[in-house]
Amino acid sequence: MSLALEAVNVSKRFGRVLALNDCSFAVPAGRIVGLVGPNGAGKTTLLHIAVGLAEPTSGRVHVFGISAREDVLGVLSRVGFVAQERPLYRGFTVADMLELGRRLNARWDFAYARQRVANAGVALDRKIGSLSGGERAQVALSLALGKRPELLLLDEPLGGLDPLARRSFLQELMSTAAESGVTVILTSHEIAAIERTCDYLVILGRGRAELAGDIDTVVGSHVAVTAPSRYEEFIRTHSAIVDTERTERQISALVRVSQAVDWPTGNGLQVRPVNLEELVLAYLRRARLERTTK
Repeated sequence: MSLALEAVNVSKRFGRVLALNDCSFAVPAGRIVGLVGPNGAGKTTLLHIAVGLAEPTSGRVHVFGISAREDVLGVLSRVGFVAQERPLYRGFTVADMLELGRRLNARWDFAYARQRVANAGVALDRKIGSLSGGERAQVALSLALGKRPELLLLDEPLGGLDPLARRSFLQELMSTAAESGVTVILTSHEIAAIERTCDYLVILGRGRAELAGDIDTVVGSHVAVTAPSRYEEFIRTHSAIVDTERTERQISALVRVSQAVDWPTGNGLQVRPVNLEELVLAYLRRARLERTTK
């Protein structure tokens, strides 16, 4: 299996703050990956390390087997990166930005980038500063794709977009991925967008990867259990509790199971499948709780 990105025991410290803590996971090539986690989980830091904008305190991130620490130009030639703030020059026209892309990238498909901008309905003579958030997002995506990358990294690409602009952006992204086979990693708090767009999931929490795998597989390995409190020991013995709520008489838990469990249903114990939103929220709640009680 070819890996587009691999993080191996990556830690990153900013003073006293440990943004990443022995983080390890792998992303197979050709996937559309949702990278999710609470604020401060290390998502942006990880992407910055991948493209050489930051160095890890320890560990390494490989992009198609290459580390930016060892060969940053080799990595950047294969990666398109759209930062969270979409850093475009407000005084430039769209045409100026495309020309800048041509001059900065040895492998640049000017006709493709220009056609993408045209398809988005953005005139080449428009100033970047006059564009809407959705239009700027489309220009930024066109610049990233104009270099024909093998890996596309998108940091909160939906931030600040209205529902129609989000929908248009995601449609363009899925169409491009299907046509070119580019691997996509996007960070987002929009669970519905992750569910609609992605086929692979990575959840970061406490600076490390809590979960990584095919979305259908990871969702299928979790269930929701509601039972009288006397069953708590059974639940803990046969599964890993991700998130739980208790009353004096009842426990409700979202749990991860590694093998088939013969749940003693009846007598008040109920088990049901979970959906992606429930799964992600459970891991986010756990990360937040552990952070506040640390």
